[in-house]
Amino acid sequence: MQRVYPLLFVFLWSTGFIGAKYGLPYAEPLSFLFVRYLAVIALMTAIALLTRAPWPKAPMQWVHIGVSGLLVHAVYLGGVFIAIKQGLPAGVTALVVGMQPLLTALGAGWLLGERVVGRQWLGLALGFVGVALVVSGKLGGVAAGPMLVPAFCALLGITCGTLYQKRFCARFDLRTGSVIQFVPTALATLPVILLFEGFHVVWTGDFIFALTWLVLILSIGAISLLNLLIRSGSAVNVASLFYLTPLSTALIAYALFDETLSWLAMLGMGLAVSGVYLVGRPAK
Repeated sequence: MQRVYPLLFVFLWSTGFIGAKYGLPYAEPLSFLFVRYLAVIALMTAIALLTRAPWPKAPMQWVHIGVSGLLVHAVYLGGVFIAIKQGLPAGVTALVVGMQPLLTALGAGWLLGERVVGRQWLGLALGFVGVALVVSGKLGGVAAGPMLVPAFCALLGITCGTLYQKRFCARFDLRTGSVIQFVPTALATLPVILLFEGFHVVWTGDFIFALTWLVLILSIGAISLLNLLIRSGSAVNVASLFYLTPLSTALIAYALFDETLSWLAMLGMGLAVSGVYLVGRPAK
């Protein structure tokens, strides 16, 4: 069953664009995320109490899990949603965040003592080129400018969050850990909303669908799988999976919204899949 986790994670994570597509027209980005965080906290707290899930005993474990949540959720998700809301094309956002596996590989040796061999570096490079080809047709002639700032913040958030969690709190109960991760995320997001957004949400059917999807499929399903993968695999191997999410997103968009796939995109898919294989292939 564990062999299915990486592919299932990639598929679930890549469906996040559905939430952004249907929800952002009816809410400011951080307000949307704040409602999502509150829903996750309420649901996972109820599940943790009903199932009598264990809470961390050491105070520093609470701190480490909370910090990892701030980086992976508040910084990463906030950056992505703000970038898309400001008009940065999804392809550009995917390309910027797609540098995460390369940054993770650089940090893994320094922080975690993980050795990245030449085959893995080749795979990481192939994966990045593949992602660039997949999203190349969606870059357009947009002058990104300041819109790139939140995208790069998101890149740093997911990279640092993955490394931090692997280093300081790789193992925790997924039920109570989700609560501990999302509470500080919500608390950190609220003052930013009050300063810059004013909490604007229009409760339409599309928004409720998007919110439900993001809470159940992304914040609970995909994040739980990500935590399991960080627990059991190397940081570099886990990060390389993010190369596959733009590919999966492109395929879903092709199936649901009849978006075209160019020959460059298909070539990029092949390169990215080959790159992830090289990174994750067991050493002989």
